[in-house]
Amino acid sequence: MIQSMPFLLVVLPFAVLFGVVASNAGLDLAKIAGFSLLVLAGASQFTALQLIGDHASMVLIIVSALAVNLRLAMYSAALVPWLGATSPRQRALVAYLLIDQTYALSLREFEENPQLSLRQRLAYFCGTAALLCPLWVLATLVGATAGNAIPDSWALDFAVPITFLAMIAPMLRTPAHIAAALVSVLASLAFAFLPSGLGLLVAAPLAMATGAGVEILTERLRPQVEAPNV
Repeated sequence: MIQSMPFLLVVLPFAVLFGVVASNAGLDLAKIAGFSLLVLAGASQFTALQLIGDHASMVLIIVSALAVNLRLAMYSAALVPWLGATSPRQRALVAYLLIDQTYALSLREFEENPQLSLRQRLAYFCGTAALLCPLWVLATLVGATAGNAIPDSWALDFAVPITFLAMIAPMLRTPAHIAAALVSVLASLAFAFLPSGLGLLVAAPLAMATGAGVEILTERLRPQVEAPNV
């Protein structure tokens, strides 16, 4: 829980901003609370809210929100070696609490301390979520309630890029990580002209394929480099 506290500096403004935007879009407090409680994914919530405001079709709203959250499927796959042996009920809890911050903190902790037991790993994961997730919901309600008092000059949307930079930068430890991040940035910029954030649908698989390709190539080259020393 303590290690997740620095993320509050960016999560809370982001949540307040969502509350403000949702309130301005016409959602009442009950709907905003339900939205945050059920979805629990800021980027996806913003995407859905924007499309709702644009009167997009329900299919496009759902597909776009799922596309933005596609990264959570990759997070889940990465956590399987560490938490995959938990019970179905525990895995359901992990799936619900899986957000960018809980994933980033947990994976780094698991990799640095592989001797942790399954129970300790699950406790650490839940501990990272114990502070962030409830406060996310509460902060969205604060934004919805007091949003009109926040000056327009407060550019709270800065929280999004700062959050992702803080999470991603320490994790770029291998050539595969760096290549995937580089391709994701370039592809996102190249396909930014696509509507409703659909460029992410193109950039995400390209980045994943690049990372996987570099990882495979690295594994193939490793024996060739180590062979002369045998």
